[in-house]
Amino acid sequence: MTNLIPDHSILFWISAVCAVTLVGISKAGFGAGVGVVTTPLMALTISVADAAALLLPLLILCDIVAVYSYGWNFHRRSIKLLMPGALIGIAVGSLFFGFFIGMDHVMRVGIGVLAIIFVIFQATRAYILGALKERRPHAAEGVLMGTIAGFTSTLAHAGGPPIAIYLLPQKLSPSLYVGTAVIFFAIVNAVKLLPYWSLGMLKVGNIATIAMLAPLTYVGVKLGLYLNNRFSQKWFDRVVYGVLFLSGLQLLGVDKLVALLFK
Repeated sequence: MTNLIPDHSILFWISAVCAVTLVGISKAGFGAGVGVVTTPLMALTISVADAAALLLPLLILCDIVAVYSYGWNFHRRSIKLLMPGALIGIAVGSLFFGFFIGMDHVMRVGIGVLAIIFVIFQATRAYILGALKERRPHAAEGVLMGTIAGFTSTLAHAGGPPIAIYLLPQKLSPSLYVGTAVIFFAIVNAVKLLPYWSLGMLKVGNIATIAMLAPLTYVGVKLGLYLNNRFSQKWFDRVVYGVLFLSGLQLLGVDKLVALLFK
């Protein structure tokens, strides 16, 4: 009989609690994009495939709360252009997962690289924002960014950067920007259930773990809404991106390389 009682290390529970709370905060629009830290953070204690699969149902719960909180306030043209590409990206990402799912060292390096790239993007984001002029992106840009977002979201729930690259030049209001991102990822995450299921990544043994972490999705979203109205996110972002950068280095095995050099 399958054992449904979660049997994880203390480090797993610490990383899982932090990851699920952070993704909820991010879904609420506070600390935009910090949800990308979740898979790299959890992949420090379990395999990349298990981390991604465990997080997907929790992300969907966050999506439900976020959509309810923000309503159906989104930029319709952007969604229409992003979604076809997203479906292509999900398909390609699923093929990638299917090929490398048994090679966790390759997956860890890939997720580590994504983590470092995201930190670099965020570090230069202020400069990019300052240089951007309001414009209406070409339809092809929407399809391209949607494809990249679908691919990175399938692998590591890290589709935020390409969506930001597409939406930022349009200078949408904060509520419209967040609402558009919320709707986009709610659809993307729901679609991802199919390839995750077909690849055997969604396991019955994870039900109890997901159930224990589920309340944190609501807490995270509500905490994000609270923080969004009362606090600056600058230092919050710096801490989260610092954790993401270190997690990326850990996944790339840089710590072992340093230890070897100074041995």
